[in-house]
Amino acid sequence: MSHTAKRFFFPINKKLNIFAAFSTALLLLLTACGPTVSRPPTQPKITIDSAFQNQETPSPSVPTYRCGAWASNNAPGTYSTIVIYAKLTQNITGVSGSLATATTHFNGTDLTLKQQPISDSGGYVTFSLPLLGRQPYGIPTTVDVSFNVDGETVQCTPAFFTPW
Repeated sequence: MSHTAKRFFFPINKKLNIFAAFSTALLLLLTACGPTVSRPPTQPKITIDSAFQNQETPSPSVPTYRCGAWASNNAPGTYSTIVIYAKLTQNITGVSGSLATATTHFNGTDLTLKQQPISDSGGYVTFSLPLLGRQPYGIPTTVDVSFNVDGETVQCTPAFFTPW
C-alpha cells in the first residue's frame, strides 16, 4: 500500500478513529432502544340524550331597580374637588324622589358624605367631593352610592378615581 493510501484508510489521529466508532455504536444502540410508535386510543363516541336537549335553563331575574355611580374626573389632582354622579332606574326609566347617600373609601379611612340629595325626575343625584389631599397620589379610590327606595336600600355600582 502506498503512503497516500495508508493515510486515507488509517488516519493519523487514532483517538479520532476510536471516538467515531464509539459514537456510531452509541447512536445505533440508542435508536434500537427507542420507544415504539403506536396509535393513540380511539375516543369513545359521545351521545346526548334527547331529554337533556328539552330542558330549559331558567332565566336570571332582572332586579326591579338598577343604579350606577361615576366620577366627573377619573384622574383628579390630590387637592381637587370632583363631582360624584349617580342614577337610579326602574325598567330603564329614572326614579325621582329617592334619598341617596355616599361613602368614599380613602386609603385607610372611610368618609360618609354629609350631603343626602334626592333624585330628580331623571333619577340623577350629584355629590361634591373635595379631596383635600386625603388620598395619596396614584392610589385608586372608590365611592359607594346607595338609594333608599320605599324603605329598601339599592346599592349602586361604585364610582372610582385615582388622584394624580
